Amino acid sequence: MKILDKINEPVSKVRPYQPGRPIEDVARDFGLNPDEIVKIASNESVLGVSPKAQKALIECVSNLHRYPDAGAWELRDKLSKKMNLEPDQFIFGAGSNEILVFLAQVFLGPGKAVVASAHAFVIYKILTAMMGGDFIEVPVKAGLQHDLDAMAKAITPETSLVFVCNPNNPTGTLISQEEIDNFMEQVPDDVLVVFDEAYAEICLGEMPDTLSFVKKGKTCIVLRTFSKAYGLAGIRIGYGMASAELVSELNKPRQPFNANLAAQNMAVAALDDDEFLQDSIEAYRSAKQYYEQLCNELELEFIPSYANFVLIKTGNGGDIAQKLMALGVIVRPLQPYLLDDWIRVSFGTAEENQAFGSAIKQLRQSNDV
Repeated sequence: MKILDKINEPVSKVRPYQPGRPIEDVARDFGLNPDEIVKIASNESVLGVSPKAQKALIECVSNLHRYPDAGAWELRDKLSKKMNLEPDQFIFGAGSNEILVFLAQVFLGPGKAVVASAHAFVIYKILTAMMGGDFIEVPVKAGLQHDLDAMAKAITPETSLVFVCNPNNPTGTLISQEEIDNFMEQVPDDVLVVFDEAYAEICLGEMPDTLSFVKKGKTCIVLRTFSKAYGLAGIRIGYGMASAELVSELNKPRQPFNANLAAQNMAVAALDDDEFLQDSIEAYRSAKQYYEQLCNELELEFIPSYANFVLIKTGNGGDIAQKLMALGVIVRPLQPYLLDDWIRVSFGTAEENQAFGSAIKQLRQSNDV
């Protein structure tokens, strides 16, 4: 098709994001019963959807013929009181991922650069490439930890954005408050620090207070999502917190009604579901202990995680992921993150975790791992 010759050159070179494979696809490919397949590949909620959010969905069904509140007033008001910020300091998206797109559209282009850690969320690299910007990838420290000092030193006059994913996806590592404080002292005022905190509410360690920088007027934005902690991944709702001036600029590429009616109502209700949140955290703590014991038993290297997943070194992660799928267990290979020898395993229910344990032991016994 001749029209393909007119594709924007930066976009033509991008390799699309690769999500975890759906259960139905794996069932077809391997001739398995979909009801017997375990998917622990996408860091989804172990307990499903927040019950309060489910109730809110049912209650709003009769209004789904109406457009949503374009300003998400009720959700904005509730979050502003919860986070002690002004209502105009929030921006909403179809997951926090859409806000990453807004950031790229507003701040990136040819001649502009991004700084991020190696082995961080691959979307940063994809968005930078699509906008024709330069991606500066900083090597990690021991234990696959972000090297914030090196990231600060990598900033140049062309740098527009610095991404700090914490806890980091896919490594599960956590940056401390002291490290972030020292880092923010080094970042110039004309560089926007993006704190991507998709796992903040279910963090299994002491989550640093990055909102304090927003409240102090620092050049930064904090991103959160309802996908992980509250089980709303399928409905797509997330938000960012920054200065009102910055939010005003990010709203310019935002499309009308991007936060749908059901998502807004479910998010408002989910914010009150403290019991669901605490039960989820307890399940993740138990799962973390299970996986660490399993890896120690099998003498497999792993990265201690502060999120709802764990990184395990198996050797040839793509091959191991395929063999696990053949056994009915879907995990995430990490070639796009340049972690070819590793797999990422989401914390599931006790039964799902044990299914992975049985499968990986089987591969270990046959010397595949």
